[in-house]
Amino acid sequence: QVQLVESGGGLVQAGGSLRLSCVASGGGFSAYALGWFRQAPGKEREFVASISQLGGSTNYADSVKGRFTISRDNAKNSVYLQMNILKPVDTAVYYCAARILVASTTPRDYRYWGKGTQVTVSS
Repeated sequence: QVQLVESGGGLVQAGGSLRLSCVASGGGFSAYALGWFRQAPGKEREFVASISQLGGSTNYADSVKGRFTISRDNAKNSVYLQMNILKPVDTAVYYCAARILVASTTPRDYRYWGKGTQVTVSS
């Protein structure tokens, strides 16, 4: 079992950048595919980005492609989300998630979740 803790959220102006981090504990980090999801008030949780176990395969939602970059460091049990050119529509609670097998864009496919970190982008 893996525990996930996100950090790095905050308030930023439109056009700015943030880097989210998610640290895992519980062992076996490199066995997990990882994803970042977000949920805005009144909306369903949505896929943002995912990365395979060794980092060789990544996937992005169309809405963030070209602006966000997911990466991982298995030696540090960490996954990151670099967010550039932020927009007010990016405002949400951001969650990292982990699952065995291949990465997925579907939240229900992920067994392990962090508690989230708030990102607020002002116009």
